[in-house]
Amino acid sequence: MRLATLRTSTGTAAVRIDDPATATIIDGFADLSVLLTDPDWETLARDAAGATVDLAGADYAPVLPNPGKIVCVGLNYATHITEMGRDLPHYPTLFAKFAEALTGPYDDVVVPGYAAAELDWEAELAVIVGARAYQVAEADADAYIAGYSVINDYTMRDYQYRTLQWDQGKTFEKTSGFGPHLVTNYTLGTRIEARLEGEVMQSASTDDLVFGPAKLVEYISHIVTLQPGDVIITGTTGGVGHARKPARYIQSGETVEVTIDGIGSVKNKTIVK
Repeated sequence: MRLATLRTSTGTAAVRIDDPATATIIDGFADLSVLLTDPDWETLARDAAGATVDLAGADYAPVLPNPGKIVCVGLNYATHITEMGRDLPHYPTLFAKFAEALTGPYDDVVVPGYAAAELDWEAELAVIVGARAYQVAEADADAYIAGYSVINDYTMRDYQYRTLQWDQGKTFEKTSGFGPHLVTNYTLGTRIEARLEGEVMQSASTDDLVFGPAKLVEYISHIVTLQPGDVIITGTTGGVGHARKPARYIQSGETVEVTIDGIGSVKNKTIVK
């Protein structure tokens, strides 16, 4: 099943994607963040019989517009760890992104000039929590995952490396394209790619993750309770601009497309103002 949050003339709506051309409104739920707070969210989505939406020209909001937490994982693909000159970790490296950093999967990313020196892409698989999880075992973790989506962990590298703490370079307002769909039945092992102006910059398989979704749910839920609608961003693979020789950064007017086969793509143009 595929779900999304669409912007409408009266606000936003949670929808079930029926086919590439049409969706059904899930009545009573303004977005997927609200829907996932209902323990019966999956049944409600599957049985929804609201108005039909024509997806031609649909305006997609961030698939989860208001996650309570966005927990990010750094250095979690073996290829990316290698290119950054580090050893494989024993534990996940965690940091946070705020909900204000999210933008729609096809929205323009508007960057203030003072933060535009070293703009970088990070193709990532997003794990969306579907049930309250505290001290969950890895073997049981799949039952707490609602589904998966695509995100570009858009990064201001100069801000990121001003200090040892990464958050300041990871959470600029409305920079991380997120969506377009929540997919409930994804399996690791498909291609994840980032393209800059159509040129492939990152290309790997999602089963190159050092810590997979179930392991991350286990680890994080032993630190803090994961709530329905929380998001875990699982890390990026090799090929980021900052690690290239010479470095390659996103310029104003350039478009980054992040694709995960079996889930979909986000495609955002950067505009520096």
